Amino acid sequence: MSTSILTGTPLIFTSLITGGESSVHVYSPSTSSSSTCSSLNSGSSPISSATRFLPSPPVLSAQTLGFTIHWAHFSTTGLLMSLDIPQERGLSSLDHRYFDEMVVCRFPLFNFLEPFPLDWMYVVFVIMWLGAMGIMLGCFYRLSCLMFFIPYWYNFFLDKTAWNNHSYLYGLIGFQLTFMDANRYWSLDGLRNPKKRNAQVPLWNYTLLRMQIFIVYFIAGVKKLDADWVEGYSMNHLADHWLFDPFKVVMSEELVNLLIVHGGGLLLDLTAGYLLFFDLTRPYAMVTVSYFHCMNSQLFSIGMFPYTMLATSPLFCYPNWPKAIIWKCPAFLRKLLPLADPPQQSNSCAYRVTEPNGKGRNPQRGSKETALKLRQRLGAIFVVLYLAEQFFLPYSHFITQGYNNWTNGLYGYSWDMMVHTRSHQHVKITYKDGVTGEIGYLNPGVWTQSRRWKDHADMLKQYSSCLARELQRYNISDPQIYFDIWVSINDRFQQRLFDPRVDVVTAEWSPFKKTSWLMPLLADLSPWRLKFDEIEKLLDNRTDVVFIADFPGLHLENFVSEDLGNTSIQVLKGELAVEILAEKKNYSLKEGDKMQLPAGDYHYVYTMSEEPSCYMYIYVNTTQVQVVENYTRFVELQEKIKNGTETEDISLELRTVLSGTTEDINITDPALADFIRRQRRHEEYEKQKNVTMIERFVKFTHKKHFTFRRSILMTGYAMRNLLFGRPPVQQLAEEFDYANMKFDANTNPESQRKEQVKTEDHIEL
Repeated sequence: MSTSILTGTPLIFTSLITGGESSVHVYSPSTSSSSTCSSLNSGSSPISSATRFLPSPPVLSAQTLGFTIHWAHFSTTGLLMSLDIPQERGLSSLDHRYFDEMVVCRFPLFNFLEPFPLDWMYVVFVIMWLGAMGIMLGCFYRLSCLMFFIPYWYNFFLDKTAWNNHSYLYGLIGFQLTFMDANRYWSLDGLRNPKKRNAQVPLWNYTLLRMQIFIVYFIAGVKKLDADWVEGYSMNHLADHWLFDPFKVVMSEELVNLLIVHGGGLLLDLTAGYLLFFDLTRPYAMVTVSYFHCMNSQLFSIGMFPYTMLATSPLFCYPNWPKAIIWKCPAFLRKLLPLADPPQQSNSCAYRVTEPNGKGRNPQRGSKETALKLRQRLGAIFVVLYLAEQFFLPYSHFITQGYNNWTNGLYGYSWDMMVHTRSHQHVKITYKDGVTGEIGYLNPGVWTQSRRWKDHADMLKQYSSCLARELQRYNISDPQIYFDIWVSINDRFQQRLFDPRVDVVTAEWSPFKKTSWLMPLLADLSPWRLKFDEIEKLLDNRTDVVFIADFPGLHLENFVSEDLGNTSIQVLKGELAVEILAEKKNYSLKEGDKMQLPAGDYHYVYTMSEEPSCYMYIYVNTTQVQVVENYTRFVELQEKIKNGTETEDISLELRTVLSGTTEDINITDPALADFIRRQRRHEEYEKQKNVTMIERFVKFTHKKHFTFRRSILMTGYAMRNLLFGRPPVQQLAEEFDYANMKFDANTNPESQRKEQVKTEDHIEL
């Protein structure tokens, strides 16, 4: 059973240590053996059906297997990680996050974690990047792994708001690589050390990697068994994307959302890990998951994750497929490619030595096992414990109850990818002076660079402590902080997430206790989402609606903007009392009642019933309606002027602008200026919509060029500062401007700078 992980048959613990019952012989003139390194069962083809289309070499013994995927996979993984560091890890924007003089509230996993000074943070990222390059090249491999994963996890723990599942996966892979022998083939370490050159790799390396990718797929599928995903509420707007247009030819957008986006995603995640394991289904699975990850690269901004997952798919093939290709290459080319010779034995593997037997006798009867070393026993124990932990951690939320909100745990390590979608309607931060009783309000997000804090009690606690500390600098004594946050999850009612009556600064929070000031999700009101669809279909395209649910004893303080000239409130369930501040009157509303709300004034909505109340705001943005009407009128006038059919007496300014001459004109009419801005945005949208693939590629390369160029320049400046000290402020400002300069293929930097200034001046009009 030593090869069960290769062929898809059940994995037995002993296959991690002993060779099982393999009858494949060592490629040696004198001795035969089987090992814990990757090999094939007796009677199986040396190339899986998944890769049978690849040519096979004339001779491929068992010992030629078990290491080539490590070279191909880890070289690619190291490359992708090195490309990811300037992008999603944030090297290109490091100064925006960790500028020394910047006052910002941070959200580390452990409160004692602090970022280094900015120049030293660049050193941390340089070390991480060098580690990724070392992994790719197999150069000082163990040291490179440590150089990568220690700074990586430091940066990961430093900011919970940046957590996501694929960033967590990168950290796990970096940790795993430290214990693996991924530098045994076509590596610089192999050139330095003959014992590591073209040597075998233990089977548990494959077991760990394959099971890790299996967990990513399978647990993500299990998480998608959530009712919201199955019913199509998790990502109900994703079907609007052009990638799903081919499916809309044969079915409606609603069916595309339910069957393709949600049903297809659920089915793929549940089955992909299994289908990749078996020879018969592997070719179809690889095509499907490749298409899936290519779609994800276009649908979401998730960095290198789709390409990393594409790079992991060959792990499930037999390890000899790269050598099969190398054998078919011309002889002169094979000298430049990785070795295709049989590998040497490794002290990392345990071998079963088979003694010669008589003709016709079972060759395994004379076999005897070599003594297992401590290293091999520890490797097996590590795999079992690690995989057990990975299966347990996504369901460990009963331990870390303080991180549970409406969803369990911190987002990023549970593989609940895309299951929950949130929208925030209202966020209010109130502070109160603990001595004078003075009350004031803060802009949501002040002193922070993230919006993730609004959904997590642990981050809200950290944020409130930071706000209290900063407010004391503004002579606010013993500040009390109150949050009123309204959230809708998966298209439910907008409702409060936290109790607005609790001072979060002094509120109790523990990672191992349930948060007492967390308001419960009104899940019993979820069936109302069907009624939401019915109500929205009855409204015209100028009317919008917001659905609200609130708890007994609480009230909503709201302000109707003057732009919303036609706003009303209607009760769906329960009883309300509406107080209009300007009128100093209260109005009682019961289920089905509706009343008009004055624009430009505050009102309070009290829940009077013993159960949660449900109501909706129906409003028309009259200002926006007027803007649209003006735009339509100007478009019609512009068309008539072009056709020569205009008979109205219009101003010279209007005629000049509508004729297409807008350069160096000071537009005084706000409606006309808005028309020009909208028209330019529309033209830009149409231009972007109709760009060719070559133009898209050029834009992509410019974007990446800016990212990597800025990373290199800012890192160089930081190294210079550490070695020789910081230059004058004027020089730093010039270097910063130079690093931020974007080069257009059609314009020089100076003309581009002038164009930016001119556009800004025009917008101000």
